[in-house]
Amino acid sequence: MTSLFEPFDLAGTRLNNRIVMAPMTRARAKGDIPDEMGALYYRQRASAGLIISEGSPISREGQGYLFNPGIYGPDQIAGWKKATQAVHECGGVIFCQTWHVGRVSHTSIQLNGAAPISSSAKQGGMAFGYNEDGQPDMLAATTPRAATTEECRRLVDDFAQAALNARNAGFDGVELHGANGYLLEQFINAGLNDRTDDYGGSRENRCRLLLEAIDASIALIGAHRVGVRLTPYGTLFDMPSYDDIEGTYLYLAAELSKRGLAYVHLMDQGAQGQDGLPREFLRQFRDTYRGTLLFAGNLDKAEAQKLVDEGTIDLPVFGRYFTSNPDLVERLQHDWPLAEFDPDTFYGGDARGYVDFPTYEEEQARLAREKMIEEKS
Repeated sequence: MTSLFEPFDLAGTRLNNRIVMAPMTRARAKGDIPDEMGALYYRQRASAGLIISEGSPISREGQGYLFNPGIYGPDQIAGWKKATQAVHECGGVIFCQTWHVGRVSHTSIQLNGAAPISSSAKQGGMAFGYNEDGQPDMLAATTPRAATTEECRRLVDDFAQAALNARNAGFDGVELHGANGYLLEQFINAGLNDRTDDYGGSRENRCRLLLEAIDASIALIGAHRVGVRLTPYGTLFDMPSYDDIEGTYLYLAAELSKRGLAYVHLMDQGAQGQDGLPREFLRQFRDTYRGTLLFAGNLDKAEAQKLVDEGTIDLPVFGRYFTSNPDLVERLQHDWPLAEFDPDTFYGGDARGYVDFPTYEEEQARLAREKMIEEKS
């Protein structure tokens, strides 16, 4: 049996264990610039074998939520250096999730009030922008316009530049966000993409933007530093189901196998109340994709271990429990109880529910002190 807590070779980068921290939006970056509190958040969780950062927009156009730390401006690169240095000082590894939301945005966020862009002019999803009173609010995403063919090529360049920016910020690599109903999946999805140019129609054309963005990122930072996240069967943010889901993602599995990536990261949206990813398909994808495979899907330790032992996945990915357990790796390893997460503090706010969760050992020490004081009184 392979232990989840043994080192793992990720395309030449040594991970201290197989536990991966999922990318999770926390919306704490004032002015969309990473800061010291964000650096502390990642430092606290640096015992993860691999941290994948919260989604980092590759451009102002790619942003759909306020207070997300971008990766396109010099101040953002400088801000992220604080986090990457903190993780590296603790012996950890961190990849940046490069992100363009596509249609899941709002005119109040876009430059000059422009409409968001997508594969097609079809509205869907919710954005976190400014309401009519100028206050931050959840709003129905603005109806987008279809990107031109020339803009598709520019989007590829934006992803590549973001990969280079991430390396300059000290990240060990990047994960292109091709999941959860955002831009790259808006092109992949045959039920949404109604284009007639090179980026629409056949599965090869629908997958073209994703593969070109991956190839352009590889050209600048190397395949061993590039991963991608996908959500087969995903319906988040009003993404329609379509007949060619299985064929499309097995085509991608074969194409991605040729590229020698750091990894492919699959996510099951079933835990979020969306259509789930069938475990049979996960096995099919594994049989087609020959590289390192990550999987997120509301895993617990037992299922993560089982999937690794079966050879279905290489690295299990944990999300929400990392918010409330900065020492999640140690808690899983020693079977210590897990602190419950607080959904009310997931997005936005201050230090509460962000960097104020103690480790198990810190909590035990506090309880011991309190008991000692009580016994003396």
